[in-house]
Amino acid sequence: MKNMNLPLHVGIIMDGNGRWAKKRGLPRKIGHGEGAKVFKKCVDYCIELELNYVTFYAFSTENKNRSKDEVDALIKLFDEYLDDIRKMNDKNVKLRFLGDLEFFPEKTRKKMLDAENATGNNTGLKCNIAVNYGGRNEILHAVSRIVSENVRELTEEEFGNYLYTSGMPDVDLIIRTGGERRISNFLLWQAAYAEYVFSDVLWPDFKKKDLEEALKAFAARNRRFGK
Repeated sequence: MKNMNLPLHVGIIMDGNGRWAKKRGLPRKIGHGEGAKVFKKCVDYCIELELNYVTFYAFSTENKNRSKDEVDALIKLFDEYLDDIRKMNDKNVKLRFLGDLEFFPEKTRKKMLDAENATGNNTGLKCNIAVNYGGRNEILHAVSRIVSENVRELTEEEFGNYLYTSGMPDVDLIIRTGGERRISNFLLWQAAYAEYVFSDVLWPDFKKKDLEEALKAFAARNRRFGK
């Protein structure tokens, strides 16, 4: 991938876990477990390909509307994998969690904070995990902060400082697996000029070659930014 025009910030919508399990006659939670394994592999792919920022859409504000059993299984799985996620410190990965984290149990929030603190000085891949995240919710949260601070005027750049992604560049490329062709409330503000690649591959089947194909598709596009 050397000498290729790579995106500075990649967003990944990890879709298709439930359908992957259904195709095999398995409970949906098994699919989520397999998807979690692929997430860790994908972080390694991003490191190998020397990407700078990646944001994974792990759990949306709308996902809370699924069955209680599935939501409980997702939270339990996430809590368990937080222990493994922290090990990314050994790979010089800087972790950050985006979203309304108050939804999670206190012990889970503490694990997230500990992981952020443990990796805060790392200089490698900036890896964001969007949990209980929704683009509309993020914008409303930003506006609430602005109103509470009695801010009367601000630029687009200044508005960005009130978002969960404060200090990060806008997303250049969004990859969605699972065959759906929609953005599902992901990085609405940050994706104003993003390129999109929609893959039919279900997330548990996502491989390094699929990521490389998406990056090649991005590199081949002429981004004019309205010019």
